[in-house]
Amino acid sequence: MRSPALMTRRLFASALLVLGLSGCATLPPKSEPATFKPVVAAANPLAAKAGMDILEKGGTAIDAAVAVQAVLGLVEPQSSGLGGGAFMVYYDHKTGRTTAYNGRETAPKSATGKLFLKDDGTPLPFGEAVVSGRATGVPGAILMLEMAHAEHGKLKWKDLFGSAETLADEGFIISPRLGDYLASAAFPQSKTTDVIAYFGDGNGGWKKTGERLKNPAYAATVRTLADKGAVIFHEGALVDAIITKTHEGPLPGDLQPDDFKTYFPKQGEAVCDTYRIYIICVPPPPSSAVSLLQALKIVEAFPMRDYGAGDARGWQVIIEAERLMYADRDQYLADDEFVDVPVKALRDPDYIKSRVALITIGKASPAPTFGMPSKAVAWAKDNTHEPAGTTHMVIRDRYGNAVSMTTTVESIFGTGRMVGGFFLNNQLTDFSFTPVTKDGQKVANAVEGGKRPRSSMAPVLIFDKDKNFIGMVGSPGGTSILSYNLKALVGVLDWGLSMQDAVALPNVVARGEAIRIEAPLMKPDILQGLKGMGYTIQEVTGENSGLHGVMFRGDKIDGGADPRREGVVLVGQ
Repeated sequence: MRSPALMTRRLFASALLVLGLSGCATLPPKSEPATFKPVVAAANPLAAKAGMDILEKGGTAIDAAVAVQAVLGLVEPQSSGLGGGAFMVYYDHKTGRTTAYNGRETAPKSATGKLFLKDDGTPLPFGEAVVSGRATGVPGAILMLEMAHAEHGKLKWKDLFGSAETLADEGFIISPRLGDYLASAAFPQSKTTDVIAYFGDGNGGWKKTGERLKNPAYAATVRTLADKGAVIFHEGALVDAIITKTHEGPLPGDLQPDDFKTYFPKQGEAVCDTYRIYIICVPPPPSSAVSLLQALKIVEAFPMRDYGAGDARGWQVIIEAERLMYADRDQYLADDEFVDVPVKALRDPDYIKSRVALITIGKASPAPTFGMPSKAVAWAKDNTHEPAGTTHMVIRDRYGNAVSMTTTVESIFGTGRMVGGFFLNNQLTDFSFTPVTKDGQKVANAVEGGKRPRSSMAPVLIFDKDKNFIGMVGSPGGTSILSYNLKALVGVLDWGLSMQDAVALPNVVARGEAIRIEAPLMKPDILQGLKGMGYTIQEVTGENSGLHGVMFRGDKIDGGADPRREGVVLVGQ
């Protein structure tokens, strides 16, 4: 694995940020002038540099996020892009407000629970569904960023796409991560016409790491986007092309012009809760981030600092908290405009106590079933498959504003269908393929027209007990995102690790009977200790996390980029 380059410059002294959280007491707006060290962490050095260039021109964190996303969609197309969706939490230093933005895709209005069923009523194979026209929802990431930019941007929208346009026109060097994906070709999208045309070498093989790749169609799209704005995702030639592409076989979809015209991103209060002496803020549903808060409340019942990173008991707590978190998440989380999600009840102190009581330190518990928080609707269990084609960025600007954003096209290269030089998402495969059980019980995350599929994306902002902004973190990884984020938060907040050491900790993903551990990174005595407790461990060689995070510790900036990918942390003047 490539280790990330952690590039920093000499730090200026920086004052602690003070804020009021949505849903909490709001502190007075800041009137004093303040300058903070700008920071960008993103999954590709070219994207991080594009963001830093914007920050050093006086742009805000939102301005930089637009530039980072535009470049990531070009140089890391397996993970995110203009044709995908995103969740973002944003901290405004001046007003002390924390806002959650929802750019999740929506299903066509005509969609029903039969979307991913065969004629005989059985679910489509995932490999067929993921490259189908039915898999694409209305893209929301760029519309979400434009909404946020209108409120929090400083530079002009048209000036945020220069890096992406230049790289697309002049070409960029294929990174090892992208090159490795192409070399393996072990994904359904590798057989699509558009993937072969874009990445093929003309001799039946694939372009390789280190080769230069140009994308004039992408350059043309970002020029139009810069000039006209995100309205091009509401109507016009680009929308027509997306509709045409998704209506092609096999398994054509049914997106219509009105689905695009009536799509709007959402914004509102973040969901915030305490964790020991900290406050953690995340997006509301259909993000599953409230399940991360639930897991933290379970972990909070145990002396994690006493256990430490080298104690099997600490890792047991993480395992059991994850299993409980996923059991409830699979049962209850979905688009809260369509189903009643027990956001508060899942974190109710009495309910948390009932879940904690299922954990016995030193002894493996049976795989848990979902619980029954107060007034929760008993939906059917959902076993949705959620791939790991996603990315995460964290940004702070010189004004003290901050962004934590997770963005995706879902599976690797989305559906493998391209329009305007970018890949279309396969986000609708995040819905449950089976809408009801054999006995007629409905699944909360069933397909419905206009609905947003449940997501594991869970960008995080961190505050201290006095509501000072002190950090941010997040990761890609499909359903494992929640586990990756939990590990990193425990590492930083409980075990006192640097952000870099916390994101590099072995990943542990425990969902039901399956418990995966990155064995090469885990100390052998911890593995043996967990096995001695009665756990059956799947020892794996790599988990597809891509954690990026920053902690602000007085006058020091503590950034971390996941060594499993090729991201970097940049700190400006």
